[in-house]
Amino acid sequence: MVTGRGEDDRLTLEQQVCFTLAVAAREVVSLYRPLLEPLGLTHPQYLVMIALWGTDRSITVKQLSKLLMLEAPTLSPLLKRLESAGLVERRRDPADERCLQVSLTDRGEALRVQARQVPAAIIERLGMTVRELESLQDVLTEVIDHTRTLTQPPTLRLVSEYDATPGS
Repeated sequence: MVTGRGEDDRLTLEQQVCFTLAVAAREVVSLYRPLLEPLGLTHPQYLVMIALWGTDRSITVKQLSKLLMLEAPTLSPLLKRLESAGLVERRRDPADERCLQVSLTDRGEALRVQARQVPAAIIERLGMTVRELESLQDVLTEVIDHTRTLTQPPTLRLVSEYDATPGS
C-alpha cells in the first residue's frame, strides 16, 4: 500500500502548530475554570475584567476590543453579561454619542482583590517556573506578531497524483 508519506511529510497531528496551540489553549483555560467559578466569571469575562482593572478610568468598547484583540460583536455579549452581574457599567460618551464607554462598578473593582489569587494558582498548577512561562509568552507573542504582519492569504498549489510521478 502506497501512503504517499515521505520523510519530509509534515501532515501529521504532532507536526501541526495549530493543533498544539489549540490543545494547549484548551488545557490551560480548563485550569482557570475552577478558580473563576467562585468569582462568577468565565475565562473570557476574566480577561475583560483584567483589561478593565488595568485602566484608571472608563475605556471605550473600541479601545477594549483592541486591547483584547477581539471583534466588537464578540465583546458586546461579554460586556452585557458583566453589566447584568453588576461588575461593569456601559454608557454613551456625552462628547460623542457614537462611543460606548465601559467602566468598573464598585463591585467590579472589589472583585479584583479575590482575583489576585488566580495567577499564582495557575502558575502552581502548571508546575512551571515564572521564567519558563514568561519565555513561553514571549514566543507566543512573537507568533501573534508574525501572523498579524501577513497581508496576503496563503495559497496552495494543488498537486494531483500524476504531478508527483517521476519524470513528468
